[in-house]
Amino acid sequence: MAGTAIALFLNNTGAKAQGCVAIRGTGGLCTMADHPDSLGSEGAWLFNSNSRYYRSYKHFVGREEQKQRIELGTNVINHTYAQDLTLTRVFNNRWSVSLDVPVISNSRSSLYEHGGKERRTTHSFGVGDITIKAFAWLLDPHKSTKANIQVGLGLKLPTGSYTYTDYFYNTGANGARTLGPVDQSIQLGDGGTGITADVNAFYNFSHNFGLYGTFYYLMSPREENGVSSARGSAPSAKAVANGSDIMSVPDQLSARIGANYMAGKWNFSAGARYECLTAKDLVGGSNGFRRPGFIISAEPGITYRLHKFSVYTFVPVALVRNRTQSVPDKITTQLTGIYTQGDAAFADYAVNIGFSFKL
Repeated sequence: MAGTAIALFLNNTGAKAQGCVAIRGTGGLCTMADHPDSLGSEGAWLFNSNSRYYRSYKHFVGREEQKQRIELGTNVINHTYAQDLTLTRVFNNRWSVSLDVPVISNSRSSLYEHGGKERRTTHSFGVGDITIKAFAWLLDPHKSTKANIQVGLGLKLPTGSYTYTDYFYNTGANGARTLGPVDQSIQLGDGGTGITADVNAFYNFSHNFGLYGTFYYLMSPREENGVSSARGSAPSAKAVANGSDIMSVPDQLSARIGANYMAGKWNFSAGARYECLTAKDLVGGSNGFRRPGFIISAEPGITYRLHKFSVYTFVPVALVRNRTQSVPDKITTQLTGIYTQGDAAFADYAVNIGFSFKL
């Protein structure tokens, strides 16, 4: 059926958006093999495996790319791979519950974190933040085959390490290496218990063509997680003054909109994707070190679907990258009278490859 209903979207686990803006949301999605009522009314299980990879290396301040960073070799390069494993229990054609477990492997190379003379690499690997969600279709899928809306509410648990450490070189006394927490962008978790909200919707014009839309928000009440941002060294006076010496636990959101066209067992989609790590949180304080910003991407996708099994690929390509002003940036601006805005590294695109099947 066209406009395949999006059953689950962006389980909030350990992957990031395309860069140092550490958005912890999977890039892929888990789709029903067909319209949700085809799963049967009782006891269906769905399994989804999504692999996401990106390489961030282009620095932005606001929307302006800092091209000289690449020319001078001073840019940060992040490689991020996340494998999300999601198991969903469909109780009936209205209600379902999902459990998402991410396994993450990150690396980050830079000059400035290692004394500025030699490019070195830090790593992190392990299980990220696990998410449990409950979903409900607002309309009866048996009757509302042309359009429907699904809502979800979940809990993101702080299971991923947010204190992961590695060695930083030429930073200690006499140039010795120092063991300290890795950068926020490659930590496996954020250290906060969060509340997630999802809205997924579709509208079918015909058997072959339809529209989809999704919205996701993670609310993180915890302001800071207590981990130093100084990578094992003493924080600078500037970091202490503006409150960026401790890592923040930020809110984040994602939204997608697009169209599907079905041709036999193939489903082709084209849409737009928005990912944002907010500068301020809905609940709780917004201080601490974070790199707020957003990415707007074009997102083509292809899904091959059988009765109980589907394989998909989605590749969001960045159109707009914006590293926005953080709360510590604003504090520094007030203290010095000089406008301050930090930078962040972004990727050109991300690759999502996965499969799902009905057990």
